[in-house]
Amino acid sequence: MRSDAVKKGVQQAPHRSLFNALGLTKEEMDKPLVGIVSSYNEIVPGHMNLDKIVEAVKMGVAMAGGVPRVFPAIAVCDGIAMGHIGMKYSLVTRDLIADSTEAMAMAHQFDALVMVPNCDKNVPGLLMAAARINVPTVFVSGGPMLAGHVGGQKRSLSSMFEAVGAHAAGKISDEGLDEFECKVCPTCGSCSGMYTANSMNCLTEVLGMGLRGNGTIPAVYSERIRLAKQAGMKVMELLEKNIRPRDIMTEDAIINALTVDMALGCSTNSMLHLPAIAHEIGMDFKIPFANEISAKTPNLCHLAPAGPTYMEDLNEAGGVYAVMNELNKKGLIKTECMTVTGKTVGENIKDAVNLNPEVIRPIDNPYSETGGLAVLQGNLAPDGSVVKRSAVVEEMLVHEGPARVFECEEDASEAILSGSIKAGDVVVIRYEGPKGGPGMREMLNPTSQIAGMGLGSSVALITDGRFSGASRGASIGHVSPEAAVGGPIALIEEGDIIQIDIPNHTLNVKVSDEEMARRKANWQPREPKVKTGYLARYAALVTSGDRGAVLEIPKN
Repeated sequence: MRSDAVKKGVQQAPHRSLFNALGLTKEEMDKPLVGIVSSYNEIVPGHMNLDKIVEAVKMGVAMAGGVPRVFPAIAVCDGIAMGHIGMKYSLVTRDLIADSTEAMAMAHQFDALVMVPNCDKNVPGLLMAAARINVPTVFVSGGPMLAGHVGGQKRSLSSMFEAVGAHAAGKISDEGLDEFECKVCPTCGSCSGMYTANSMNCLTEVLGMGLRGNGTIPAVYSERIRLAKQAGMKVMELLEKNIRPRDIMTEDAIINALTVDMALGCSTNSMLHLPAIAHEIGMDFKIPFANEISAKTPNLCHLAPAGPTYMEDLNEAGGVYAVMNELNKKGLIKTECMTVTGKTVGENIKDAVNLNPEVIRPIDNPYSETGGLAVLQGNLAPDGSVVKRSAVVEEMLVHEGPARVFECEEDASEAILSGSIKAGDVVVIRYEGPKGGPGMREMLNPTSQIAGMGLGSSVALITDGRFSGASRGASIGHVSPEAAVGGPIALIEEGDIIQIDIPNHTLNVKVSDEEMARRKANWQPREPKVKTGYLARYAALVTSGDRGAVLEIPKN
């Protein structure tokens, strides 16, 4: 056993004395040591139930003959961090989580791990750590929130943000806003639409790192507790068979995840996290490759914010496996990939049934013949940009309009709420990228304000920052290279005509090459917004959005 390095032999007598201090018996020291990575905290609604999940995992591990030991991982609530300096600290936690988990696992020589995440950066951070550590590992999340109900309709957090815009436009009253506030988030769990947290938990199933239902069983269901016990037992089986994360998270598994991403209409943030996970297994993931997958993958689901269905509906319709089985009818799934069940993807999904064709469209009746995400390139985004095509209204798939340029999110939000943004405009928010932010803030406030004020079918927004999975509309993020390194988005001037063509994957500004070259010659880098602490170190090491915003040591 790997843990013998800290438990066996004369030289390990001091180590055993410390295990004695933990209250472990000699019998326990003869068993595998299983680390339970707990993301429990009392500030994130998606994590407030993880203490119960962790206890169930511990029971499962112990029942199967292991010795569970819990250690923590941090998590940020993106909703609470939204719209202020806190959002600079969201994406950056992905690497803190990966690094700290790697440190704990390696320092204490665990034989196996069970990861218990739930929210946006927590899930990919732990997937990155699992690939690095490469001991038998199972994921079990805390599960999604149930949808809220306002005015007889199901609602979610994106509805709440859009209600703020509607209130500013005089479309709903103070009392109406208060009703949304009190009802849209009725339970613990990750927010109830196909936002980033639920996207990544569903993709964890697809990658083969989570058991069936990991992405969709609601947080408040007792079935979630049973799943956690099963995860604890299953990791002991993986340990016995020596099935490790890098046996599971292969290049084919990444391609499966990207394929299902397109069918589900996942958050654009998956186009940051999948490249980062791929980076950990040595795969060179260039984001324009996503268009090849999208071209042959139909979009089967319109979960909120793209449509009126929610995670609980996807769960009742058969969940992620049912979506995968639909895709497999056209041979779009690589079925030989190994999974944490100890079986292949093909074995796992062969009996999955689509129980609701209104929630999961059959493969021969998709919402569209192409996938939910698109990568756009052009003279404004030479290295790429990302849009959630499935959440864009038909009339905005092709759009041309004047640039309204803002140097930060707050200035753009002020302009939107003041009524100075008009139909046809293209809002440009720059210096919000991985380096320029720093931290690549999500832009849920301005996108929701645009939708709430009734401009969702006439105004586009582009940024070198990113979007929440709750954003909808012609919201184009991850524009690379970013403004802070002199990318073309830094050279846009007020009134320049921006051309967006999502079906043809292009994003251009109608300015001559000669004029762009002149502007670039006159461009000067800006002083860093943050010069001390973790954000400054992050800005020095982070790569661009098209590479997943991974950290790399600068080359001399």
